[in-house]
Amino acid sequence: MNTAIANYQDWKLDNTEVVIYDNFTSVYLHDNLIARLGENFVQIFDGGVKSKTTKSRLNAILQENGCDGDSVFQKAHQWFLRVDGSVIPFENGYTFS
Repeated sequence: MNTAIANYQDWKLDNTEVVIYDNFTSVYLHDNLIARLGENFVQIFDGGVKSKTTKSRLNAILQENGCDGDSVFQKAHQWFLRVDGSVIPFENGYTFS
């Protein structure tokens, strides 16, 4: 997935798909949008399912695309974002720039 994002190419394997558009890349899990990446941003979504797999894909995307230390995690059945050392509630469509 991250290789396809880095090489700006369409890719699909099992339940994960990378689709290249004119100015951005979209990542889908089970046909649900979980991330959109552009030249200067990474935008994340839960895809309607807050699963371990969704978190894993989002964290892999964040780690490989310049969001050092930023992550998605779960505590007491709630999702949170770690952004620049702070913890905030997960927000669908949150944009890292």
